Amino acid sequence: MSAPGKTEPAEAIAGAQAGNAEAWGELYQEYAPAIFRFCRRALPTREDAEDATMEIFLKIRGKLGQYDPGRSFSAWLYKVAANHCWDLLRRRKGRQDKETEDASALPLEHPDPSQLERLIEQRTGQEVRRALDQLAPRARMALVLRYYSDMSYDEIADALGVRRAFVGVVLLRARHELRQALGQASAAAAGGNP
Repeated sequence: MSAPGKTEPAEAIAGAQAGNAEAWGELYQEYAPAIFRFCRRALPTREDAEDATMEIFLKIRGKLGQYDPGRSFSAWLYKVAANHCWDLLRRRKGRQDKETEDASALPLEHPDPSQLERLIEQRTGQEVRRALDQLAPRARMALVLRYYSDMSYDEIADALGVRRAFVGVVLLRARHELRQALGQASAAAAGGNP
C-alpha cells in the first residue's frame, strides 16, 4: 500500500484507465514490488508469488474500468490480490477452511498481538512461512493482510468477503493457530517431536 501521507498517483490511474500504456507502466512500477511481497507471504513458493503477481496485474488491467476513484487504489489493488491468492490457496487445499467451525471453541481471552509479533521476530522467515503454510487459507490471508499489508479491519472484511465483526474472530483464531504452528516447529527443532 502507499506509505502513510503519500498520495496515490491519480494522474497515472486516470491515464491507465484511458488506455495510456506509459501510465500503466508507472502504476506497475509503483505497486508491483509491494504486491509481489504480499504474494510471497501469502503463497508457498517464490514461483507462485511471481506468477500470481503477473496474473493480478493482468486482472487489474482488465478491471481498471471498474475502479471507483472515490476509493483508495491501493486498497482496491490489495483486495484483488487477496482474492486471487485466496482462490489459489483454496484450490490447493480443497475445502479445509477451518473458519467454518463453531466460534464457541475460541478461547475467551484475547492474546496479546505483541507477543505474537515478538515470537515471529525470533523466527527465521522460513520458519514463519512454513507455519503460515499450515494455516487455512482464510486465516493465512487475514494475517498477511493485517500484519504484512497493514490493512484495516474494514479493508480485510472487504477483501475476504466477511462482515467486519467477523474479522476479529478470524484474526484471533489465526494468531492462535500460527502461535501453535510456531511452537510445534520449535519443539520439533529441539527434538521434542520426531
